[in-house]
Amino acid sequence: MVPTLNGRIQTRIFALILIGGFTQLWLTPLLPQPAGMQLTELYAATYALLVSVIMVGVAWELIYHLLMQFRWEKDWPTLFGLLTMLNEGLLIWLLVKGGLVPFVPAELGLGTFVVDFAIVWLLTWIWVNGPMRVMSVHWRFRGGRLV
Repeated sequence: MVPTLNGRIQTRIFALILIGGFTQLWLTPLLPQPAGMQLTELYAATYALLVSVIMVGVAWELIYHLLMQFRWEKDWPTLFGLLTMLNEGLLIWLLVKGGLVPFVPAELGLGTFVVDFAIVWLLTWIWVNGPMRVMSVHWRFRGGRLV
């Protein structure tokens, strides 16, 4: 069964909270720290980025769902799921630079953002397209719904 809109949203939120949350925990101290920024401020910024990715991602799911209605299978190939990282990352970066993401200073460096966003996104994508499908076989048959 193809994941439903509700299932994709639930999976996105769950995976980003679980995988993204744990990834931010160990990744943040390894990120390039902007001058004058304390580690606690960097943690606040990276977790705020994670929350913004979740919130904006739900809106993206609605757009993706609309676009998928024009496809025969009503689903994306797996590679498209990976490539959505580019447009979602660009939008989040523009929101950060516009000062629209609370707790994330507009002075956050592009390198810090790209490393953080790419690693969290890739690990989450790998989890959803690999181990999660193996460990939760019934997830697929419930349209991707977790609840």
